[in-house]
Amino acid sequence: MARVLLLFGGRSAEHEVSCSSAVSVHDALEAAGHRVVAVGIDRDGDWYLPDTSQRPFRAEGRSVRFSIPSGELRVGDDAIATDVVFPVLHGPKGEDGSMQGVFEISDLAYVGCGVLGSALAMDKDLAKRIVSDAGVATAPWVLIDREAWTTDAERMAGVVQRKLSFPVFVKPVAQGSSIGIARASTADELTAGVSRAFRYDDKVVVEQGIDGREIEVAVLDGPRASAPGEVVVADGWYTYDAKYADESSRFEAPADLSPTQAERVRGLAEAAFTALSLDGLARVDFFLDSATGDFLFNEANTMPGFTSISGFPKMWMASGLSYPQLCDHLVQAALKRQEARAKLAIR
Repeated sequence: MARVLLLFGGRSAEHEVSCSSAVSVHDALEAAGHRVVAVGIDRDGDWYLPDTSQRPFRAEGRSVRFSIPSGELRVGDDAIATDVVFPVLHGPKGEDGSMQGVFEISDLAYVGCGVLGSALAMDKDLAKRIVSDAGVATAPWVLIDREAWTTDAERMAGVVQRKLSFPVFVKPVAQGSSIGIARASTADELTAGVSRAFRYDDKVVVEQGIDGREIEVAVLDGPRASAPGEVVVADGWYTYDAKYADESSRFEAPADLSPTQAERVRGLAEAAFTALSLDGLARVDFFLDSATGDFLFNEANTMPGFTSISGFPKMWMASGLSYPQLCDHLVQAALKRQEARAKLAIR
C-alpha cells in the first residue's frame, strides 16, 4: 500500500470545507490499508503537521518544510517519505492548477486533475466557452471584468439586462461552495451582487437563472460517469449554508431520472470532462431545465467536497463503489499516471 501525503486547508475561502473533507479521506485511506500523513496549510500558506485526533483537522502543529523542486518534506530534522499526494484543497491556490504545478515541478504523483484541466475548470467563463464549443449546452451568461465595472457600472448592468432576464445569479469566476454568489431579481440587487462578487475575484459571471432541477454527475478517469445525483433544496437556492449547515437541504443519489435522462446526462458529463482536459476526477453539475427538458452545463469541480456524505462519494456509492474503494482508486490511478509519465522521452 502507498504512503499518502494528505494535504488540506489552504489559503482559499473554502479552508474549513477542506478541513472537514480531509477527515473523511484520511479515515477512508487508512481503512483501505494506506499509510497517511496529514499536513495542513494555514491561511497564510504555512504548512503544519496536525494532531489528527482533533476533528475536524486544523492547520496547526509542528512546522513542515516543503522544498521545491526536490519535493522533500521535513519536520525538524526528520524527513517525511511519501509515494503520492492527495490534495483535498478546494478553491483558488489549491484546485486551480497552482498546487498541481508545484507537484509537477517536484515530480510528485498526485490525485486529481493536472495543471491545465484544473485551471480551465476553475474559470467558470472559460469552462462554459469550452464545453459549449464541444456541443454541451449551457445557460446564457455575461462576463464582467473589474476594470469595465469600475469604469462604467451602469453600462455593464445594462448589458446584463439586455442579454439576460431576472432572476440571474452573480458569481466570482474562480470560487466554489457558493462563496460570493448572489441571486438578483432587480437592478439594485444585480449591482450589489456584482460589487460583492468582486471581493473574491477580478472577473464575475452573471448567469441566467434556470427554473429546474440541479443534477450532478461524478466522473473518474476514463472518463467513467457515475449514477447521477440531485441537489434538493428546501427553500431558495443552494447557498454555502444550505450545503454545509442547513439540514433541510439534501442530496439524493441516484437522482429520480428516467433511464434515457440518466444516460443522457452521464454522456454530457463525460463530454465536458474530456473537453476540459480533466483526468483523475471531477464533479460535473447541470441544470435540468423544466421548460425544455434540456440538461444545461453549470460547472465542473475538480476537487469537490469529499466528506463521506458529500455528493461525489454518494454518487459513486450509488454506483457500487464504497468510499474507501473510491479513495483507494484515486490513489492507484495517480500512481499509474505518474508511472506512465516517467516513461516519456521528454517530461
